[in-house]
Amino acid sequence: MIARGIHHLGVAVEDLDEALEDYVRLLGAELEHRGVVDDQGVEAAAVLVGSGRVELLAPLGEDTAVGKFLASRGPGMHHVAYEVDDVRSELGRLSAAGVDLIDEEPRVGLFGLQVAFVHPDAFHGVLTEVVSVG
Repeated sequence: MIARGIHHLGVAVEDLDEALEDYVRLLGAELEHRGVVDDQGVEAAAVLVGSGRVELLAPLGEDTAVGKFLASRGPGMHHVAYEVDDVRSELGRLSAAGVDLIDEEPRVGLFGLQVAFVHPDAFHGVLTEVVSVG
């Protein structure tokens, strides 16, 4: 994967308002954007911490991917998102390299950006998201 850098770290939380308050109060984070991503089953808040970004993810239900994650693992680190030039091209390149993709096609994520997830086995146990901002 040809990544420009880390776009954000995804953190699964049980209570988005409480988590957001803690990040602002304890880390001086600044809310960048908050919204619901229905097809991913989450309400998300992107916060800026210095020059970095953390995406806080609260499930819309227990049967969503983040809901299941919280039920089995509890709150905490969920994924790392890498910024790429073109999500569709990267999916093709990763697939050709034999990587197991969760998303075969890009979908719309927070901010309306194109995103796709790659199976954790490809990156040594870390759920990976590719994000295109352009």
